[in-house]
Amino acid sequence: MNPKHFEIVKKCLQGNRKAQMQLYDLYADGMYVVACRYISNREDAKDVMQEAFLKAFTRLSQYKSEFTFGAWLKRIVINQCMDTLKKRSLVYEEMSHQTLAIVDDDASWEISVNVTKQEILHTIERLPAKYKYVLQLYLIEGYDHQEISEILDIPVQTSRTQLMRGKAKLKDKLQDTYKHKISL
Repeated sequence: MNPKHFEIVKKCLQGNRKAQMQLYDLYADGMYVVACRYISNREDAKDVMQEAFLKAFTRLSQYKSEFTFGAWLKRIVINQCMDTLKKRSLVYEEMSHQTLAIVDDDASWEISVNVTKQEILHTIERLPAKYKYVLQLYLIEGYDHQEISEILDIPVQTSRTQLMRGKAKLKDKLQDTYKHKISL
């Protein structure tokens, strides 16, 4: 962690409000971008981000300096987004054991046509929520299936299945849009 940031966190632990504002100013823009990936309404995303900061400040004593503060805070923001979405009745399909499939081939995420990262992200945004959030957490945030399971409160196997199905839907949408053979 940046030594300056560490000093600010220490001051926050002592209840220093000015230090809390400094920490907020350092991370607010980045955490807002993270919240916007999950909450489509910009004002709602801002509210969720601010609630996450409040949670972070009340749980600051739980922060372990072996992780960057930004990574710790990002997880809180994502969890707050998921909690908000759950309150809005976001329902995930539970999978029976017969319908489960496991994605083992991470190398198969290559795209053989010139599609920009923005175009892929835009296409992910248009997927059903149960696929979109697993894809975002896996591809963009870099979480593994165990972490996704905990964040979304779904079984690990459901995370794997939603990733596999989301990948197939993403591939179909990209192929429809770009009329090229795309291998994902």
